[in-house]
Amino acid sequence: MFTTLVAVVAALVLGHVAPAPMASLRRFHWFERWLDWVGAHAGEGGFWQGRSGIWLALLPPVLLVLLLQVLLYGRLWGLLGLLFGVVVLVCAWGPRDLDIDVEAALDDSDPQTRRARLALLAPEPGATVVEGHLLPGTLMRSALRRWFAPLFWFLLLGPTGAALYRLAERAALAGPARLPVENAAGARVLLHWLEWPVAQLMTLALALAGNFDLVFRAWRAGGGDRWHAQSGFLEAAGRAAVRGELAEEAEDYLREGQPVPVAVTGELVELRDAMSLVWRMLLLWLALLALLVIAGWVS
Repeated sequence: MFTTLVAVVAALVLGHVAPAPMASLRRFHWFERWLDWVGAHAGEGGFWQGRSGIWLALLPPVLLVLLLQVLLYGRLWGLLGLLFGVVVLVCAWGPRDLDIDVEAALDDSDPQTRRARLALLAPEPGATVVEGHLLPGTLMRSALRRWFAPLFWFLLLGPTGAALYRLAERAALAGPARLPVENAAGARVLLHWLEWPVAQLMTLALALAGNFDLVFRAWRAGGGDRWHAQSGFLEAAGRAAVRGELAEEAEDYLREGQPVPVAVTGELVELRDAMSLVWRMLLLWLALLALLVIAGWVS
């Protein structure tokens, strides 16, 4: 737990202090070359061509991280394991820092440049990011892939979990460009299952940080109460939460007889409120971790 807190703080700080080196470190070009190498040597019609073939590429690096995690556990009073965990989570974070990209879009007044900066918020290559009511859902998915999923799997399995998620995500987004068709489909299914529990916990945090009733209804309508690999309910919950917050802000001003300010009705207001909710969700997660750490020390 303590390692997780230190690693998250380090990831956030380094993303602000050295954004360019961190973004370069997190691109995982070596993994793309590894996928190409495995594909070139796996042969035709073998295991690599099937829906489980992606494990041929995932297992070697993930098992290496697991081996290092086991070997460094408890060494030098746990300092080596702590340092290794911080390094792995820092690398798995991102690849771009979410709040920096959001602030860049909010601060830009030129429509063309702003569209280019909004495109950086896309959760995957080729995804369209448009202004308006769909923007909060896009931001929630990006927050899951950049922050919350690595954090969840790091908390659950340590550095091995963070590495597994990030490499599975990279493989799924590589798609048919680097993988056989069935292999790419299997990688996408694996990614969906890795993201499903994270989306559930994010939605719970979103309900606690925002309007619980609106989020709960959107979660049910989006299929969050069903056991399947799709987690589109997260986007629906994000849109509902932001819509509810903006409506409440406008209602407060109208109740007091004041005109609704531009901050509630202006451009990219959905993005501003969605990022505020993401920060509150992250703080809820970290507050719970801190309480667990304190409880462990006390006991």
